[in-house]
Amino acid sequence: MTELLLDDPAPVAPDMPSESECCESGCERCVWTVYQESKLEYERLYAAWLERHPDARPKI
Repeated sequence: MTELLLDDPAPVAPDMPSESECCESGCERCVWTVYQESKLEYERLYAAWLERHPDARPKI
C-alpha cells in the first residue's frame, strides 16, 4: 500500500490566506474567493483520492 500511495499521493489542502492579504476593496478575484474555490477543488480531489485509497481514510 505504501508504494501505491507514493505513486498517487494525497492532494494537498490550500493554505488559508492571512487577514492582511485581503485589500478589502471588493476585488472580483479576492484572495478569499480564490481560497474557497481552491478548497472546494481540494475537497473534490481528496474525496476521489479516498475512493482510490479506502484504507487511508482517517479513523474517527
